[in-house]
Amino acid sequence: MIEPLILLKAVTKDYNGKVRALDQVSLEVYPGEWAAVMGASGSGKTTLLNMIAALDRPTSGSVRVDGEDLLFLTEEDRARFRREKVGLIFQQFYLIPYLTAVENVMLAQYFHSMADAREAAEALRRVGLGERMGHYPSELSGGEQQRVCMARALINQPKIILADEPTGNLDAENEKTVMEIFHDLHRRGHTLLFVTHDPQIGTQADKIVKLEHGRVLPAFPVKALRSI
Repeated sequence: MIEPLILLKAVTKDYNGKVRALDQVSLEVYPGEWAAVMGASGSGKTTLLNMIAALDRPTSGSVRVDGEDLLFLTEEDRARFRREKVGLIFQQFYLIPYLTAVENVMLAQYFHSMADAREAAEALRRVGLGERMGHYPSELSGGEQQRVCMARALINQPKIILADEPTGNLDAENEKTVMEIFHDLHRRGHTLLFVTHDPQIGTQADKIVKLEHGRVLPAFPVKALRSI
């Protein structure tokens, strides 16, 4: 029997004892599955992603990812967990302005083991930036900067890719390019979970997880939606 790679049970997250961002959320994502997390602004999407990335801790409930209970990890172990198992892609690019594209990708390697310019260059070629690796962020378009972020997230070969609105700042052409990369990652067996507000993006995943006021509605396969 295949076990979930990501398993949340009754996860609640309160801030300052007043704001409840997540309310008894349970979720299963299986190896190689692509799940899109959708919902209105303030519904808890980013908080959910932060729980799975070990960037935040639940007030109650449990979060298990690849067999590890994140609640009981030390800060050092949480950093190790992110380095080894998770690739993070944000809506904001968070690139270092005085580093070239290849150096920005190598930075992720540095925190994992040893920086390797050849591996970083290959990661950039995988996302179609083989001719732009020596450019600085200010010399790259928004779509190109996002692809640098994707290369940075992939350089350590993580099992899980977590993305928060990865196409939110892109025009239609760059959005298409980025989504083609996600489809390729899916075919290669990566487990994908990303937040999006765009139904056209969400329906490209295997299933949609809908959040509403911090509660998760039953997940449903996208095939059913595509057949409507």
